[in-house]
This record gives sequence, C-alpha cells and structure tokens, in this order.
Amino acid sequence: MIAVTGASGFVGRALCQALADQGVPFRALVRSPNTHLPQARVIGDIGANTDWAAALQGVSCIVHCAARVHVMQDTEADPLAAFRRVNVEGTRHLAHSAAQAGVRRLVFLSSLKVLGEQTAPGLRFNSLTPPAPEDAYGRSKWEAEQALWAVSKLTGLEVVVVRPPLVHGPGVKANFLRLMQAVARGLPLPFGQVHNQRSLLALGNLTDLLQLCTRHPDAPGQTFLASDDQDVSTPDLVRELAAAMGRQPRLLPVPVSWLRWAGRLTGRLHQIERLIGSLQVDIGHTREVLDWSPRLTLQQGLRLTVQGFTR
Repeated sequence: MIAVTGASGFVGRALCQALADQGVPFRALVRSPNTHLPQARVIGDIGANTDWAAALQGVSCIVHCAARVHVMQDTEADPLAAFRRVNVEGTRHLAHSAAQAGVRRLVFLSSLKVLGEQTAPGLRFNSLTPPAPEDAYGRSKWEAEQALWAVSKLTGLEVVVVRPPLVHGPGVKANFLRLMQAVARGLPLPFGQVHNQRSLLALGNLTDLLQLCTRHPDAPGQTFLASDDQDVSTPDLVRELAAAMGRQPRLLPVPVSWLRWAGRLTGRLHQIERLIGSLQVDIGHTREVLDWSPRLTLQQGLRLTVQGFTR
C-alpha cells in the first residue's frame, strides 16, 4: 500500500490517478475533505503534531507531496518560519511516524530550488551540485531533506529525494497558467530577444519517476534530478504553447536589459529573471541509477498541458 500526502494537489492528484490506472493499491491523504477524492483520508494540517497513526496502518511506502508551496507575494510576517512549520517539522514528524508504523520507504518530493534559481550559460545542475537555496521555500526544502536523512540514519527508514524543476501539465497554475492565458488571448509578449535555456518536467514524467522510486531497489539513499531532457528558451516555449493552441505567437524584440530595468522599477525582478534566465538540469545520475527516461517529450507534455487548459 502506497500513501500519497497532498493527494488533492497538482502532483498528488495526478499520482493517485496514475496509481489507480495501474491497479496499484494506494491511500490518498488530504488536509481537508475533497469532492474529487471522496475516499481520501483527512489528516488535517501538517506539522510537528499531526496524528499519522491511523493513516499509515498497512502502508509500505509514502510519497510525500504535501507542502507549503512557493508563492510570489507571501503575506506571512515570517515566511521562513511558516515554511519550516510545514515543510521541515511536518516532514520530520511524518518520517518518525512512518518508522514507528513500520513503513519501509518514504519518497520525498523536494524542489530544484534547493540548488538555486539559475544556472550560468552552458552549465547544468547535476547530482554533485552543492545546495544553495536563495529563498525561504528552497531553504525549507533543503532543511527537510536533511531532516529526512537524519531520521533515516536513526531508524533505518528508506528515503528517496526527487528534485523537479518547474512542472507542467493539466491543471498547472501560477506563472505557467498566466503565460498560457496571455498566449491564448494573443497578447504581445516581450521575449523576442531572450536567449535562455530552461529545463521543464511534464507531470506525466514526474509521476512515472515517483512511482519508480517507490519500488526500485537502488533508489533508497539517493537524490534524483528530473526533466523532460529537452530544454527550451522562453520564446520557444511561447511558440510551442501557441502552436498547441492553434494560434500565432506574438513576440516583441525587447532587449533583455530593458526587461531587467522594468523588473527593478516594478519590484518584479525575480519574476522577470525566471523568464529570461537559464535553469538547466543534468539527469544523467537518474538515468544511470534507475534506468529511467522521460516517456513524454517536451512537446507531448506541453500539448497535454494546453488540452487541460482549453478543456
């Protein structure tokens, strides 16, 4: 039996559907009652005092997708403390509870943000890249990873860490959704002179990898990076999305220096950097250890994303 935390979220729901399609027994764990998952087990807020005992009975593996997620305009007075309550202390307590309940393995959905926000031209994050998180969310994920390794050493719980980049797929929200909305409306986008490269990950590729991590004998003790293994520039991403929508892309040749200037002027430089900077991933370690390759190409994944958006 596989338990999936955050089962009502973007990744968790897709993972539960994939497990159901393959006939794998699973238990969906959610924070509050959810009409899309009427059989899910409600566990309430995740933190240092969550009662996991009943939810983990008969469970052999947990895929921990639940988290306080990254937001651009955080209203918390102390965002790092808020992230730590859920992502660090909540994860640590779950791991201890899992070990006490006899759970064999915990697969942790971390984030590429543990390694940083950008890569220099021609360079990629890889399995040996030292962590260098730049924001509260990334720091909390890195601290959660360290907490899991400590629990693993103490209890023998098998731990597997997966660090995905930006994930796209049906139901995607936040900046990716806003980009699709702009393309669908035919709005002119000022990225015509951007020459970056970014690694993305299709939702279907991520759920494939997470499932493999629940059962592969060589997965425990490892940290895996993932991507569609086909990087894309921001203007080419706009073109791919427009093609999937049957529209013509509208890209304006605005100099990158102007975009940065506008970002500083409006206080949105971090958002601008995510659109003009590079963030590339080397998945060689994941391929070698797990013999894993993404089953969906970038284009296939983007088409599924657009289908979910236009449905």
